[in-house]
Amino acid sequence: MKNSIIILTLFVLVSCKSFPVEPLKTMNLKDLHTEQKDVQTALLFTPSENKVMSLQINKDKQLSEHITKVPALLICVTGSGSYGDESGRKISLKPGDYVKIEPNIKHWVDAYENSNFLLVK
Repeated sequence: MKNSIIILTLFVLVSCKSFPVEPLKTMNLKDLHTEQKDVQTALLFTPSENKVMSLQINKDKQLSEHITKVPALLICVTGSGSYGDESGRKISLKPGDYVKIEPNIKHWVDAYENSNFLLVK
């Protein structure tokens, strides 16, 4: 009986489709290049919709909350702001910083000053 409970518990855990959301950390493009070479490349993100969009947000304004159906990458190019989502994660962004946005999670972007971002989907 005890073994049956353990096997059933393991089955439920393995078949569970929800995964914990990873905490956000500041990621910057310069951190991708650690070698002492004149020219370097690093795979940052593989887009699924083949879209790169420019996003401009004025000081103290917000790209209001919304949901993306596919993974996305938000890169701060100029200015500064923050990314936040419904799971309570929030991260400040300055030029060169980026955040990977998970699909099906409500999120928003605030600008602390006139800012430009690149959104890759």
